Amino acid sequence: MTWMVLTLISASLLGLYDVTKKVSVRGNAVPIVLLLSVCVGALIWSALLLLQTALPAMDWPDWLRVDAIDRWGHLALAGKSVLVGVSWTLAFHALKALPLSIAAPIRSTSPLWTLFIAIAFLGERPTPLQWLGIAIVLGSFWALSIVGSQEGIRFRTDRAVWWMVAATILGAISSVYDKILLQEFGYSPATVQAWFSVYLVPVMVPLAVRWYREQNADIPRPTAPFEFRRSILLISPLLLAADMAYFTALSDPEALLSVVSPLRRASVIVTLIAGSRMSGEYNLWRKIACVLGILVGVILLMMFGS
Repeated sequence: MTWMVLTLISASLLGLYDVTKKVSVRGNAVPIVLLLSVCVGALIWSALLLLQTALPAMDWPDWLRVDAIDRWGHLALAGKSVLVGVSWTLAFHALKALPLSIAAPIRSTSPLWTLFIAIAFLGERPTPLQWLGIAIVLGSFWALSIVGSQEGIRFRTDRAVWWMVAATILGAISSVYDKILLQEFGYSPATVQAWFSVYLVPVMVPLAVRWYREQNADIPRPTAPFEFRRSILLISPLLLAADMAYFTALSDPEALLSVVSPLRRASVIVTLIAGSRMSGEYNLWRKIACVLGILVGVILLMMFGS
């Protein structure tokens, strides 16, 4: 089945995307890494926008076609960029401080927070199997905290853990907002992705300017210097490619969302294995067991909604 192969490709690309972020921010200036990575994504979509403007008669595929939107649409998409910009800033700082095998599983709990938001604000009620999924995710997360404590990471007091949790919750809010943009506003995925990528650049500029001023102050603060790494240029292309494979898979009439979404979350396995091989992290098999528990819970959350 083509759509399942595309979903596995998307999951693999997402895993590589997480690894590339970790390589880029390790011991590096996070604000500059963020700015450069979003600039690459904005350049890619800006080129596509210019081509579509110059060649309006060309038959662009749906996953690349950017629709015209009014000023309120631009404002709504700029708001998404602010939301994602804050989430990414927290996540990149957390990635810099945490082992990838701890940060990635925390990020993979996003569906749990999305469900909590739906319960609190959209009036949704979990099914019995979803309650079981919630219990499994929370139990696996608790087990992961025990494994992390063996490496000196205290989930209750470690700021980087809470940065990643906050980034994950904001990511879940962004997912709910995506649903509004795609279903209520009726924007195509390419339209959301294109303008959100463009508006991310001005969102990231203030942090980069602040870093530059601190680096050049008479009494400099202990901010990390910036080192250019080629991996920075791969962050946005990997994410864009993963999303394109995902949207193309969903466009297949035979594709099952209840299978595609949990399968895409398997990216955390790629992240865990690749990251551990690169950095020699400890307790790999215990962490994999915790991650598998999280994935089982996520599958229950996604496949057995009311």
